[in-house]
Amino acid sequence: MPKYVTEEAKQQIGKVSETRTYEIERGAIRRFAEAIGDPNPLFNDEQAARKTRFGGMIAPPTFCRSLGAPLLDVKLNMPQFRGLDGGSEWEYFEPIRPGDRITVQSKLVDLRETEGRLGPMVFITTEITYTNQFGELCAIQRATGIRY
Repeated sequence: MPKYVTEEAKQQIGKVSETRTYEIERGAIRRFAEAIGDPNPLFNDEQAARKTRFGGMIAPPTFCRSLGAPLLDVKLNMPQFRGLDGGSEWEYFEPIRPGDRITVQSKLVDLRETEGRLGPMVFITTEITYTNQFGELCAIQRATGIRY
């Protein structure tokens, strides 16, 4: 059985991507809320949202999915592979608001290999951070990709 997660491959753990920064527009928040079918006034009615503990409109938690995260080029000696989304875990810290500048960065945090029914499977875990213009962490996504 070939081993793809070698000591050399593990040296990539800790590797970070370039950053991407997005200007968050009120209209983008409204359109996203509409697209996911969420009528919550926090996401589409500034006047109603001002009366909440947030003091104005915020983005739905899943809005971060619309901000393209930079991909990491993880080098494994797999000549051909198929890929699967192994899911994500999210933590939320600060709301994202219209006018925010959100910086997104990816970091490789784990590589592991196991044997599956179809052969070797490599699990690649990436931590994606979403930080606002004040340096406040808004969200962390821990995403797992599977190569087999």
